[in-house]
Amino acid sequence: METLRDILDAAAGGVFPPPDGRTTVVPQPSYRDAGVFAFTAHTVIATDEDPAWVRETLAALDCDALAATMHARFLTALLDRTGRRGDTIDVMTVGAPLSGVPELPLEEIADPGHPRVVSSRKRRDDVRVWRTEGGLLVLGRGVAGRLEVAVEVAEGGRHQGLGRALVRAARQLSGGEPVWAQVSAGNARSLRAFQAAGYLPVGSELLLSPR
Repeated sequence: METLRDILDAAAGGVFPPPDGRTTVVPQPSYRDAGVFAFTAHTVIATDEDPAWVRETLAALDCDALAATMHARFLTALLDRTGRRGDTIDVMTVGAPLSGVPELPLEEIADPGHPRVVSSRKRRDDVRVWRTEGGLLVLGRGVAGRLEVAVEVAEGGRHQGLGRALVRAARQLSGGEPVWAQVSAGNARSLRAFQAAGYLPVGSELLLSPR
């Protein structure tokens, strides 16, 4: 059976699930990792719930079938059934690895108390942190072990290209792996920064986190 990691790895390489309007249900890769991952005309749901329940609930919705998996009623039903919580629906983006070294002067640090680090360690393993003047870069293994990036730019460092430089640096620090980033759909500033740094949108996702 194809796993969520298989599907994500293929998408990172530009090979997507077939745009056939179907929903694929796969097992959760771990207790922590569950979610809904919508690609063009095909959705992948990682859950240990009964696939028959998923399909029956989707079929009962009075909406466009292609939009059903991200419909608020379905997501609420899924969260209620699993006893999990969801945050925002994010845009999935991915950047291919880059050779070379970052142009930014980055210092790897251990700062377990930083809010961005605390947040990352709740959702990711093997978290590493770098800082530069006005910014912070975090890499860690998130959903299905994929490499994920998060950045933070201080107020005084915004509008100067620092966010773009940080997320580009992540592609050079990835050890040859694709780097994934989840960006809120309404955060146009971040979306522009990631796109300018070579990250491509591949779909949308809602993660279902344990309470």
